[in-house]
Amino acid sequence: MPIRIPRDDAPASPGGLLRPALTLFIALSIVTGLLYPLLVTGVAQTAFPHQANGSLITQGGKTVGSELIGQAFTEPGHFWGRPSATTPMPYNASASGGSNLGPTNPALTDAVKARIEALRAADPGNTRPVPVDLVTASASGLDPQISPAAADYQAARVAKARGLPLAQVQALVQQHTESPWLGVLGEPRVNVLALNLALESLPKQ
Repeated sequence: MPIRIPRDDAPASPGGLLRPALTLFIALSIVTGLLYPLLVTGVAQTAFPHQANGSLITQGGKTVGSELIGQAFTEPGHFWGRPSATTPMPYNASASGGSNLGPTNPALTDAVKARIEALRAADPGNTRPVPVDLVTASASGLDPQISPAAADYQAARVAKARGLPLAQVQALVQQHTESPWLGVLGEPRVNVLALNLALESLPKQ
């Protein structure tokens, strides 16, 4: 009579596999879907509340924008930001993106020419070369900053429109020029919204 040797590699029943899988699923859901987000949110709100809430700018108790997203300024008495290619409106955060137009695309050339003409029309006496960031959109379409050169290019127009001394406007630009992070990362830049808000806070001439 043959001897039957018990085997310990028999396949487990479906019920035996379901319980540990379900337990692991619930445990990971609690850790990664509840505990971890609560921990990160708590640390962010405690250590970096301004950044965690969108780097919002408030004035007179009202939110007027964010340090991270540009706004469309077109009046001569305001500094203009970098062009935005987002649709259906400029600086649309829900449609962040560039124009995706290549340097040889005629549409890009036409867009740059139109932006140069708008700048010249707003300040006919300014014959200086137009800084490139005033006529080209960024990859995100949301840039809130321009270069100090772009701000300086517009200073005379803004001063004239507001009846302010040019030196006062240039000093305001200087005050709002941010240095590279740690002195080496990035480029000097000017937050357009913050600069225009500072202009609005000046005494009326």
